[in-house]
Amino acid sequence: MERGLLWLPLLFAFFWLAWQGSREFKKVESYRIWAEQFDKAKYDIYAVLGLKDNNITWGKPTTTGPIQLETFSLDDVANIQLFVDKKQVEMEEPPQRGGLIELEFLFSESAKSVRVPFTEIPLAAEWGKYLRREREKGIKIF
Repeated sequence: MERGLLWLPLLFAFFWLAWQGSREFKKVESYRIWAEQFDKAKYDIYAVLGLKDNNITWGKPTTTGPIQLETFSLDDVANIQLFVDKKQVEMEEPPQRGGLIELEFLFSESAKSVRVPFTEIPLAAEWGKYLRREREKGIKIF
């Protein structure tokens, strides 16, 4: 009887881990289907992001597909900045560690900005540099 009571929490932990793994798999599969429409896309536990032509769409991943989707054009973006722990850092030399990692898009026509969360600093820095290059390609100098 005592041994059974000792193993019961492990059994619950096993089923909880299996359930969490199943949920994460469903999120990744729904992201994969959603991402097919984009030229370039990224997934992590905080946000999904897709780039098609000059439009960026981002939202929160769920098991049924991304929700709270927002779309904006790179043509409307004045600047792209990387924030780590709510402090702006350089994308060319990002810090090795940090807690809250966000890529901020500042819009030229208003004081509005969009912050997309990331789980890894190098991934956010590479996306920021890539999107800056794409934005500069779209800027036409007359």
